[in-house]
Amino acid sequence: MRKLTAVAGSAGFLVVAPGVVAGLVPWWLTRWRAGADYPVPVRVTGAVLTGAGAAALLGSFAQFAVEGRGTPAPPAPTEHLVVHGLYRYVRNPMYLAVLALITGQGLVLGRPVLLGYGVGVAAAFTGFVYGYEQPALARRYGPQYEAYRQTVPPWWPRLPRRHTGPGR
Repeated sequence: MRKLTAVAGSAGFLVVAPGVVAGLVPWWLTRWRAGADYPVPVRVTGAVLTGAGAAALLGSFAQFAVEGRGTPAPPAPTEHLVVHGLYRYVRNPMYLAVLALITGQGLVLGRPVLLGYGVGVAAAFTGFVYGYEQPALARRYGPQYEAYRQTVPPWWPRLPRRHTGPGR
């Protein structure tokens, strides 16, 4: 797949999947109206989560298009296994980014309904990853994916390893 096609496909999928899950549905649930008056530190935490989630999501989609030469959409998968960027630390940064967006919105708006919705989305993501995505990646990329799977955790990011060579 050419880079331009991969970028266009990824951008389209970004609007359709995460755009609906982390944008349209939260809007339907809240109309972006504030609910409970959460303390300022909670709202600030929500804003940080929302910003970090958006940055991670956009970066991960770009990584799929540029490094993987494909899209996150199952009908147009990447040509190459994506293992750089955030994928060095966690296997599912897109899902985590979407959950950060939903949780962040819930905290900023003071809307517990979004936190409950986030729990449901997390359950759906987990089922999809273990029921479809991991077996599909194992079939597509074989030993390369298995080696990646053995070294990078699925949900809780591992911290970068520090070099501890001679003299340190």
